Amino acid sequence: MNRSWYAPRRLLSYLLVAGIAVTALFPLAWMAMSGFKSQTEVLRSPFQFFPDVWRVENYRLILADPAFVRAMAITFAGAVIFTIASLVVNSTAAYAFARLEFAGKRLWWIVCITPMFIPAMAILLTSFVVVSKLGMLDTLAVLIVPGVASSAQMFFLRQFYLNMPAAVEEAALIDGATRWQIFLRIFVPQSLGPYVVVGIGSFLAYWNSYVWPVLVVSNPDLTQIMQYLATFRSSRGNDWGMLMAGSTLAALPTIVLVLIFQRYIVNGVRLAGLK
Repeated sequence: MNRSWYAPRRLLSYLLVAGIAVTALFPLAWMAMSGFKSQTEVLRSPFQFFPDVWRVENYRLILADPAFVRAMAITFAGAVIFTIASLVVNSTAAYAFARLEFAGKRLWWIVCITPMFIPAMAILLTSFVVVSKLGMLDTLAVLIVPGVASSAQMFFLRQFYLNMPAAVEEAALIDGATRWQIFLRIFVPQSLGPYVVVGIGSFLAYWNSYVWPVLVVSNPDLTQIMQYLATFRSSRGNDWGMLMAGSTLAALPTIVLVLIFQRYIVNGVRLAGLK
């Protein structure tokens, strides 16, 4: 077999992947470098990637700001709680729809996945009215509870549960195991990959949220990190170097999270997509 075409094609594939990687990472690298620049250097024309003088004080000043530290801490705490709650709610719901039989199962499944096809902005005002009537405004709960149940995550986990062999479940039932025991001892240990995908998705969704926190939270003690960055210019002026430093630090938790769990993300998506 003639393989003379193989090497050029492989080289072209590497070049394409490298080009996509550079295109995706360049804005992030520029943001990190801009955190070391002065205000005039950030917007300098012609473009300059590296600073003339490395100014670490931008990062030092943003870390010395109590409002920034508080926003990072409260957002991280909320994201962790939101992630755990999402995993518990969506995994148990997905298991029920995948492996249990109950009256109206098909109808309830349609009801549960319907929100997946409705834009979040379309129900933003009605959601605000509901949480306002419940007295949840300006609480951490209003940032967590409304988004815990996710039709997309239920669908994703249900697809994975449907692929698990029924023989193991039937054997456990014959041995006297309850449904909760089967779920906790058989399904949960084998679902690490999909759980990582769902968990990281939940964490990112909470961490990057802006519109909903702006709408329901006015208490400075509950200000989320995206709110802080969005209002930075009104409180600090056009200090672009410091803003870029804050944006870089705000991006670090999500970047580290994805780097740590990237192998599980790929495996989770691959396994959940098989049927």
